[in-house]
Amino acid sequence: MTIDWQAFTPWSALAGGVLIGAAAAMFVLLNGRIAGISGIVGGLLRPVRGDVSWRLAFVAGLVAAPALYALFAALPALRIDAHYGALIVAGLLVGIGTRYGSGCTSGHGVCGLSRLSPRSMAATLVFMGAGFATVFLIRHVFGF
Repeated sequence: MTIDWQAFTPWSALAGGVLIGAAAAMFVLLNGRIAGISGIVGGLLRPVRGDVSWRLAFVAGLVAAPALYALFAALPALRIDAHYGALIVAGLLVGIGTRYGSGCTSGHGVCGLSRLSPRSMAATLVFMGAGFATVFLIRHVFGF
């Protein structure tokens, strides 16, 4: 394994991590809720009176942020090395895993681990392990 040192950007990665951490901390402190994307979007699918506006604002912020960034800098090139069928299957599997795991990577990996949640530790270990195993199998065993 080699590192592409030309594409290695530790400062922007650090800044992104700090922003995600600060946003998650502010969200829980100001709103009393965990910033798990699947839970926020799922709440829009089962709307509860008085609970929709902040969810819509959160999702709108996720959509608007890249558009705002594009005003100041070029967006990175989009490159997906998979067929639409693989993307659909992957999306369905992630959705099923999110449902069974009672949360997504942002809810468990960012917010749950910072709260030292044992359930989030187990969930994060499982989804990271499954991701590592999938990449290994796809690239090194099946050769795709």
